[in-house]
Amino acid sequence: MRSITNCNKKKMAIFERLQAGESVSFDDPQYSEIFGIVARTMKLLAELNASADSSTVRKILSEITGTTIDSSTTVFLPFQTNLGIFTRLGKNVFINHDCTFLDMGGITIEEDVMIGPKVCLTTESHPINPQDRKKLLVKPIVIKRNAWIGAGATVLLGVTVGENSVVAAGAVVTKDVPANTVVGGVPAKVIKTL
Repeated sequence: MRSITNCNKKKMAIFERLQAGESVSFDDPQYSEIFGIVARTMKLLAELNASADSSTVRKILSEITGTTIDSSTTVFLPFQTNLGIFTRLGKNVFINHDCTFLDMGGITIEEDVMIGPKVCLTTESHPINPQDRKKLLVKPIVIKRNAWIGAGATVLLGVTVGENSVVAAGAVVTKDVPANTVVGGVPAKVIKTL
């Protein structure tokens, strides 16, 4: 199993810069390093999404993430990610069909989380200013223990979804979700406290 720590340090410098808060231009000399990891991940995703049993899915996903996926975690296919090496899944996680994780900024999903179908977690964005738009910005996403992300929801970079919280189907989450709340809408707002 190949993990981030096993990758060439030079290749990882661009990710360290991004995760430290630097915006990186598409014409940065190190930008091409991203595509090498994306190509590796795409090859593994083709194998993953052709798998027929959950133990094989966990094995290939473990190779993609560089960490062991616990046998209590279930991922329904298809599943998409651009890198995978910055995704961490806790025990007893359920990820439904057709989810997309863009994890360059880091995605942490704690224990007992449920993620509905067609959920998008994206840790990546671009500056609004047109002159800077061809730069990449990243921030982590954290989904705390026992949260539930409803079908078709989108969680954007820099967001933490609090413990026991629910993100309603179709919501677009742009800021942190307090623990023990239900949020919904575009942009998501607190609907009620649990």
